[in-house]
Amino acid sequence: MKTIIKVIIPAYNEQDSIGKVIKDIPEIVDEVIVISNNSTDKTEINAKNAGATVLSENKKGYGYACLKGMDYISKQEVKPNILVFLDGDYSDYPEQLTEIITPILNDNIDFVVGARVKELREHGSMTPQQIFGNWLATFLMKLFFNAKFSDLGPFRAIKYTQLLALNMRDKTYGWTVEMQLKVLKQKMSYLEIPVKYRNRIGVSKVSGTVKGSIFAGIKILGWIFKYSFK
Repeated sequence: MKTIIKVIIPAYNEQDSIGKVIKDIPEIVDEVIVISNNSTDKTEINAKNAGATVLSENKKGYGYACLKGMDYISKQEVKPNILVFLDGDYSDYPEQLTEIITPILNDNIDFVVGARVKELREHGSMTPQQIFGNWLATFLMKLFFNAKFSDLGPFRAIKYTQLLALNMRDKTYGWTVEMQLKVLKQKMSYLEIPVKYRNRIGVSKVSGTVKGSIFAGIKILGWIFKYSFK
């Protein structure tokens, strides 16, 4: 039986990068779903022209966009086996999707994160606050849950049925850490795959601003402490 793979890409004003992202996604993917999160540029037009399904979510927030994509999939007759999450800024290498999903296909792993390891990162592709935030979050997850995560990377794949079981709730910056914490709490199998990472096209809406970095940090730490005492 054919494995159905779908990709969700939250995007906010990524007109210069979104077409490149979609173009580099391997042909094994059945549908690419771009959720325009209040974009005011040509993100939606460029995504459609590149062959993606385009949805619109007016409530600002990474989690809101991801939940919109999941809601769309929930109403489809044929559900995917694997759902992949990917950023729309071309910092990830979409062609590595085949590496991300291989442990799910071959080893029945539930969840795979693309880890942006230092050796494969382009200089400047992650800000100092991103690097520190990732270290702190994964250190705390190791401390509280004996986790083996080293990154909260946005490039990730998960079995669709397992994603539904996580009952995702976060609407903004905490989406990635919520997913990883719930995977740990529900004792799902997981793995990290080292991935390449380059400087994004355009300016980051989170790590590129002081306000975004602070709010993201608060949200991430909030989720970790919430789950450590549950």
